[in-house]
Amino acid sequence: MFPALYAILDASPEFAADSELSIFEIAEQLADAGVELFQYRDKHGTARKIQETSAAILERLAAAAHGARFIVNDRADVAAIVGAGGVHVGQEDLPVEAARKICGGAVWVGVSTHNLEQLRAADATSADYIAVGPIFPTGTKANPDPVVGLEFLRAARQITRKPLVAIGGITVESARDVYRAGADSVAVIRDLMAAKDPARKAREYLEIAKSKMPG
Repeated sequence: MFPALYAILDASPEFAADSELSIFEIAEQLADAGVELFQYRDKHGTARKIQETSAAILERLAAAAHGARFIVNDRADVAAIVGAGGVHVGQEDLPVEAARKICGGAVWVGVSTHNLEQLRAADATSADYIAVGPIFPTGTKANPDPVVGLEFLRAARQITRKPLVAIGGITVESARDVYRAGADSVAVIRDLMAAKDPARKAREYLEIAKSKMPG
């Protein structure tokens, strides 16, 4: 079963300012709470910084012995170098098949989509999962794509059998509706990283997923 909660560890300074914890401490606490899927996202860091931070997070997660999968955003080369469990690409990044050639067939390759044309194209690739969004308004991107809403998620669910990851402005209060609309997983950034107790917040999401996901 695809992990119901996808924790995005964002390197943006605004998230560091929102939390008293380091990104490594947040990762450890979330893993202890049962989170099984992580992504490190650094839109402005150098290749070296992304590589070093990714390796450090991966080491922390491996030491926790929870079997969590670690995904690197955008950088298939870094994912391959550090031995990550996958890479996530956007519409302007490497195509899915090119990213897979770099990382190897055993890792996951995820892809972001923002309309049904992109979704259908992603469905025809070897992508292991498809992200859709932003579902709700979000401030985690400088130039966010237009909000697609829950109706788009319902339509997406009818088009693909691949796991769907909903992203964009999702909170504990809205997660239940997102799962019901067809998401296999919710990707969360701010609601986890800015939480006083990230582990407790993660457990709230996991409980909602357990009780409300279809089937």
